[in-house]
This record gives sequence, structure tokens and C-alpha cells, in this order.
Amino acid sequence: MLLFALAKVMRMPIRIGRSAVTRSGLIGFFLHACYLGGVFYSIAQGLPAGVAAVVTSLQPVLVSVLAVKVLGEKLRPRQVIGLFVGLLGVILVLGPSFDAQIPMPAMLAIFIALIGSTTATLLQKKIGADIPLLSGTAYQYLFSGCVLGVIAIATQETSINWNLRFTAAFVWLLLVLSVGAILLLLWLLNSGSAAKVSSLFYLVPPATALEAFFLFGEKVNTQGFLGIGITALGVWLVMRG
Repeated sequence: MLLFALAKVMRMPIRIGRSAVTRSGLIGFFLHACYLGGVFYSIAQGLPAGVAAVVTSLQPVLVSVLAVKVLGEKLRPRQVIGLFVGLLGVILVLGPSFDAQIPMPAMLAIFIALIGSTTATLLQKKIGADIPLLSGTAYQYLFSGCVLGVIAIATQETSINWNLRFTAAFVWLLLVLSVGAILLLLWLLNSGSAAKVSSLFYLVPPATALEAFFLFGEKVNTQGFLGIGITALGVWLVMRG
């Protein structure tokens, strides 16, 4: 509803046609229900956030390889090297988190998230670039919300403990992630190559490590700082030129 209201205020079209609504619903299913839903569910089932970040960091490699066939994009040898260098950096940053027993439902959910983010990126570039950004994203959330609502009712997981911590996290996810970050991601995909945009996902784990260092006092060891530098190098190789 927030995105529909924002589209109304900005005088952007809300009625976008049956085809655009259908395509938006398909993209939203993979991006929000599969990707975001899979990540949150896997962490709720006990998957360490670092492991989740490493698995989903395979997305730029998958997108770049598939984009050659699906989208007709070309990858230079330098970009291929940059993708794998970036992945190496992410593994170095998050290496210390690989010391916990991982439940099978959590692993299944995170791989569904990986497939969802990869598919959504390719679909947005292939069939979603001509859909108005605000209204198209609103229909994405509308469809994926219905899907997740049915799943929540079927599994009887509909209770919410409304406390200050949950409310703060909810507001952050609503405004910063759902409205800010997702709109920025879709806008970047509409204006740039899938490989270049996906390579930016490599910056999430290093950025998280640095934020945790400054905000929560979590230590970043030498391996972590080395990984951050290598990740930045990988993204630069993919993006330059």
C-alpha cells in the first residue's frame, strides 16, 4: 500500500495492464517469497548469518554465467576473474562463522533463496525493464505477500510478539530494505548489466563486518580485513570500463 500511495503522489501509473501485473507477480515470487523469505527462514531455523551470506554470494557467479545465454550479455575475461576473486574475498571475511551444525531445513531454504535471487535478477532484466518501477514493485509485494500469507496460515505460524525490538526491525525492513534497497536494486538492473549489478552483492558481507565492528564492537581479524580488500578488488574488476 505504501508503494501504491507513493506512485499516486508521484503521478506514476498504477494500472499497468494484465501482462505487466503477471510479470511483476512472477518476479516478486522469486525475489521476495523465495529469496528474502528463504534467507529469513533459514536464519530462523538456525543457519548462521555468515553461512547464509556466503551461499547467497554465489548469486553473482550464477547470474553472470546464465546472463550470457539468457540475456546475450558478454563477459570479458577480467570480469570472470573479478567474480571469482570477489567470491574468495567473501569466504575469507566469513570463514570464522563456519563452525556450527547446520540443520537440513535451513540449508534447503538458503539454496531456495539462492535460486530465487538468481532467477529474479534475470527475469527483471529480461521481462521487467519496461514495467513502471513503483507500481511494478508494489504488485511484486502484493503477489508474494499473498503467497507467504497462505504458507503462514497453512503452517499456523501467524502469531507475532509485538515488542520494541521486533517493531524496530520491522520498520527497518519495511522502509530501508523493502522500499529503499529493493527499489534501488530494480532501478540498477533496469539501467545496467545483470553481471555488474549482481557483483555488488559481494559488498554485503564485508560491509556487514565493518558495520558490526563500529556499531557492536565485533572484532574483524586480519583475515577479515584481507577478505574485504580482495572483495573490493573483485567488484572493481567486474565494474570497471
